[in-house]
Amino acid sequence: MTWSGVLLVTAVVWAVSLIRSVRLRALVYSLPFPMTLALVSSGHRVEGAQVLGVLGLNLFFVTVAFTYQRLRWPILLADGAGIAVYVALSAGLLAVDIPFGAALAGTLALWLAAMPLLRRRAPARPVPGNARPSGDARGDGLPALLKLMVIFVGAVLTTLLGAVLRGMVVTFPYSGVLVAVEARRQLVEFSRHFARNSLALVGFLTAYHYLQDVSPTVALGAGWAAFAVVVAALHLPVRPRRAERAPMASGTPEPPRVGTSTDGS
Repeated sequence: MTWSGVLLVTAVVWAVSLIRSVRLRALVYSLPFPMTLALVSSGHRVEGAQVLGVLGLNLFFVTVAFTYQRLRWPILLADGAGIAVYVALSAGLLAVDIPFGAALAGTLALWLAAMPLLRRRAPARPVPGNARPSGDARGDGLPALLKLMVIFVGAVLTTLLGAVLRGMVVTFPYSGVLVAVEARRQLVEFSRHFARNSLALVGFLTAYHYLQDVSPTVALGAGWAAFAVVVAALHLPVRPRRAERAPMASGTPEPPRVGTSTDGS
């Protein structure tokens, strides 16, 4: 990617650094800005390998979270391990010809299998007033200008690294390398939210794949539309189940409704 890519990565990471909610951080990071720029600037096609590259993005964050929190590696070393895993996966994917339909079916199957596991391992919600919410990210104390310079230098380095990955440049975690550092205190929760949102990236790549021979502009428009539809579906408010009337089941009289009295008046 060009200098515009460096500036875009810098902007995404800077925006993520200003957001306190881990859930919103993961949503902003999942926006396919880097993918769009990589497709426009590189001219690579979207095939089966790129769809499986979305799994590589998730594997990147899982590797960083595991090495940083479980193995207690320094965050930069954990970041390096995540990049190494992504590069190794990319080399394997580029070595074989993967049909798009098979890659899409496999990716969707893995996503569906992973979602129940992620919900089961989700941390319990903190009791209001007793603890600071885990989704409330804390800053690292760096002055704003210094932080921006660090992000910019990191964006340059990751852009140079991503340029050597040929077709897998499309899904390389440009901003993810720096976002992992920024979100290191909430890596597990961030990874879980991103894994859910990654289905929208699959939608983006799928729409682009089927329309890329029509026009790159049309394909990108369809990709963003598919991304928006999937994100909206993923984040639709879930209707809470009606609470069972436990007092009536146990024989305890139901409390009087507002505006009525117990004597029938």
